[in-house]
Amino acid sequence: MPQLNPSPWFFILTITWMILIFSFLSKTVNSKHLKTPTLYSHKMKTTSHWTWPWF
Repeated sequence: MPQLNPSPWFFILTITWMILIFSFLSKTVNSKHLKTPTLYSHKMKTTSHWTWPWF
């Protein structure tokens, strides 16, 4: 039972690291997709703005 105390902090840390890694990966994927045709890159830009409004 005393191990239940640090578990929420570990959970919060893992979630924040996952969010940071996912944002970094999405940025790299978007930069790579800019070399694809303009229609697909435009779709990626709109979806990225819609999914991540704080970036």
